[in-house]
Amino acid sequence: MREENRGGFRSLLKGGAVIAVAMGVMNVATYGYTVAAAHLIGPEPFGAFSALMGVLLVVNVVSLGLQATGARRISADPDHVESIERMVLGVSYRAALALGVLCLLLAPVLNVVLRLDSLASAAMVALTAAPLTIMGGQAGVLQGERRWEPLSLVYLTQGVARVVCGVGLMLLWRTEFAAILGVAIGAWVPVLVGWLALRRPRGTVAPAGVPHSGTELFKEVATSSQALLAFFALANSDILLARAVLDPDLAGLYAGGLILVKAILFLPQFIVVIAFPSMASRGASLGTLAKSLTVAAAMGLVGLGGVLVLPDLALVFVGGEEFGAIRDDLWLFAIVGTLLSMVQLLLYSVLARQQLRAVLMIWAALAALMLSASTVHSVTSLVTLVCTLDGLLLAGLLANAWLSKPAAAPSEASERARV
Repeated sequence: MREENRGGFRSLLKGGAVIAVAMGVMNVATYGYTVAAAHLIGPEPFGAFSALMGVLLVVNVVSLGLQATGARRISADPDHVESIERMVLGVSYRAALALGVLCLLLAPVLNVVLRLDSLASAAMVALTAAPLTIMGGQAGVLQGERRWEPLSLVYLTQGVARVVCGVGLMLLWRTEFAAILGVAIGAWVPVLVGWLALRRPRGTVAPAGVPHSGTELFKEVATSSQALLAFFALANSDILLARAVLDPDLAGLYAGGLILVKAILFLPQFIVVIAFPSMASRGASLGTLAKSLTVAAAMGLVGLGGVLVLPDLALVFVGGEEFGAIRDDLWLFAIVGTLLSMVQLLLYSVLARQQLRAVLMIWAALAALMLSASTVHSVTSLVTLVCTLDGLLLAGLLANAWLSKPAAAPSEASERARV
């Protein structure tokens, strides 16, 4: 038995390392593509492109919800893997179709609200949302079955395909349409990888009477997605606000600063992957959360120090001298990225504790940001507003984590249910 435990630990460690490397490459490729777009298409078109990417990040919560739901259900009920897989993929296809049609119908609205002057660019949101949603279901199945190698290929191709397709298109047409078209085309490559990984026949037949239904699955996806939606809406609403209240050139400069925000936000992404299982299985212990927040804060402070000491080098990473007007504000963008990385960790702590009422704090911060739009007249005023609200949100979530009782472990909850 001890040998089996050691073997299981080694397998988990190997799988975790494979996924960590794949996610690292994906994040670097995504960041590199954003920097390439800033250099190739210039501030104003880049502002439009960033606004569209902000919309996609919010829409992508459906994909993340599908992945979480599929992985949880397969892990919890391994005797019905085949039936659950068919159900998850079926729901993914239907959700992709519905979301794609909805985004297509809303394309004229996005075109006006984001001041794109390009209906074709707005329509690319629909053509990207559909494959991202399908990929979420596929990734959930692979994650639930612990098939780390094909899942890592899904992550790898998501980042690499975007760079290959998008940079090639932008070298031909230096517009936001070329940049978002590259994202749309690249999003179908991981779907193909996932389809190839899941098309193999199975040697077992699932037992009858599967305790799952499409309706239950949709409800669980909605529950998982709404918490993630709150965070991604907050993390990306400022670029939408910038497009709505600032001049196009100022909005483009603000979008350049957001490259730094996203870099610092995604840099400690591995902490979420490592810490969440511990927080969930141990009742979201404050010790695990405190250590995770300390590491995230330390990494953010390193990034902030780099910006303060080497501002010209930091400017290169956000688009070069064309974005020189925000050189003195880059330290504020670094702080925003650090705050958001810590808020993300606290959100996963909330999910582990199943205390979703705390998510209302995130929605409140988003509402405050929208209501404060009239006070924004420059890049500095907007990033200062965002920094202040994120700081207040972090303080509120920290207080909630500190004062809340830990969630009961699954075994304890089951014991109470029997009593």
